[in-house]
Amino acid sequence: MPFDPDTPYNDLPLLPPKTELETKAVLRKAIAANKALAELKGAGDLIPNQAILINSIPLQEARYSSEIENIVTTNDALFRAAAMESSSADVATKEVLRYRAALRHGNEQLAKRPISARMMIELCGILLDADIDVRKVPGTVVANPVTRKVLFTPPVGEKIIRDKLSNLEKFIHAPNDLDPLLRMAVAHYQFEAIHPFPDGNGRTGRIINLLFLVERGLLKIPVLYLSRYIIQHKNDYYTLLREVTTRNAWEPWLLYMLTAVEETALWTRDRVLAIRALLEKTVALCRKKLPPRLYSRELIDTVFYQPYCKIGFLVDAEIAERKTAAVYLQRLEDIGVLRSVKAGRERIFLNPKLLDLLRGQEK
Repeated sequence: MPFDPDTPYNDLPLLPPKTELETKAVLRKAIAANKALAELKGAGDLIPNQAILINSIPLQEARYSSEIENIVTTNDALFRAAAMESSSADVATKEVLRYRAALRHGNEQLAKRPISARMMIELCGILLDADIDVRKVPGTVVANPVTRKVLFTPPVGEKIIRDKLSNLEKFIHAPNDLDPLLRMAVAHYQFEAIHPFPDGNGRTGRIINLLFLVERGLLKIPVLYLSRYIIQHKNDYYTLLREVTTRNAWEPWLLYMLTAVEETALWTRDRVLAIRALLEKTVALCRKKLPPRLYSRELIDTVFYQPYCKIGFLVDAEIAERKTAAVYLQRLEDIGVLRSVKAGRERIFLNPKLLDLLRGQEK
């Protein structure tokens, strides 16, 4: 029976796919992608304080992943809102910050339990800031955002959706020798095809990708700009997803995802190395310019957690009380490490070189 985009895809095949996945071309690309991921993981190990990476890089991944769904904000608005934790941020910025919150939640949960259907529901709930569950009523479709033409109708029926999610969960953890990156790519297709939630499926699926890489030990923390590649090749992403559905065309999809991993792993590796170089340069400058009583490595790490810093960050890190913390940040501004800006009644301190480095993907 030919594929009909207007008919719920209740016949979505269970995993694993009944086709050859590990073709010669796929295996060659998998080797390159795994090598690139290993280089990224090694680069991350060069920064002892992993909080520096987990605070800044995932925020950029959150921004890209949200942009795929046409949720657009700016770096400046995003980092300011992250620093101020303000309820006055615009809607798009709040959505991106919830993406980072969901990614953090998932990463923390991995220390206690593996990826599961229940975790997927939790992640989507954080993304949408709502108490959600799998779809229970029909009506959800994937359509062209311009023409509104229906491209795909996901499975309908709570039991069917739960059964397919259960099968997906088992596939993720199945004890076989399928390359982990191929498993991730297959699982990502299947999750998007199940489309278990009324909204937030794309972003939830992309978070699961990063958590899977951590769970499998391919990354220590979820720092990979995978959505950067997808936003740059957005049409191919959706076209190849559909062609798995309509033509069982797995190889092009797998090659796409492996290329995405390879290219973004190498690009993210360069960002991490640049952060490390800037961090060490800043440490050397502060040792030279600041008195020993003021300088500490913890102080420098704190102003690298994210591009905007405030007095409360130093207080929370138990580096200094508020009055002394203000002096410390002012001295860092005096020697050119930070630049202060007004944010309502408060002064916040921008780390301009770090922000420029994180903006590098747009240049």
